[in-house]
Amino acid sequence: MSYMFSYCSSLKELNLNSFNTDNVTNMEAMAQECTSLKKLNLNSFNTINVKNMEGMFRNCSSLIELNINKFNTKNVNNMKGMFFCCSSLKELNINNFNTKNVNNMIGMFCGCSSLKELNLENFKTNSLQYMSGMFSSLKSLKELNINNFKTRGITHRYNVFEGCSNKMKIKIFNKFKTKNDITLWGLLLMQLLIKIKN
Repeated sequence: MSYMFSYCSSLKELNLNSFNTDNVTNMEAMAQECTSLKKLNLNSFNTINVKNMEGMFRNCSSLIELNINKFNTKNVNNMKGMFFCCSSLKELNINNFNTKNVNNMIGMFCGCSSLKELNLENFKTNSLQYMSGMFSSLKSLKELNINNFKTRGITHRYNVFEGCSNKMKIKIFNKFKTKNDITLWGLLLMQLLIKIKN
């Protein structure tokens, strides 16, 4: 299903309730650049076999409601730019996401400038290698809890918080630090704290 509706820029409604996605393995850029789409409900999707969700909703800039509450992501290994520049989204429920096998989250939430909250408490980053720009330009986010993130295997961690509000608080190991503190030391600080803690 990669690029299935990509660049359908005038599409305003999309009903996929009848789709049987039991055997789908690739949803890369499925709805990319659907810039007129305001609501999308994918609760009927079975994503148990999907491995690639890169750029799935990339540049869906008018999207204000996205229902992916029932996504099973336990086999997904690529979420690069999955919500890149979904700039109208104020809410995003990904509490059920299983990210234990994901190795690429580059720019995953980059440009989600209207997002007020982002709950990543269930995120597992044991396999994560790439997270550059993951939270870039989250201008409306006031608080981010990445207390559970493991960064030992991460090799690409550049500009992770670039463009975020300087007042945004980032929770690491049950302590809050300002975005400026994190930018100053980078994620090298996180790795150092992990080594000390372990």
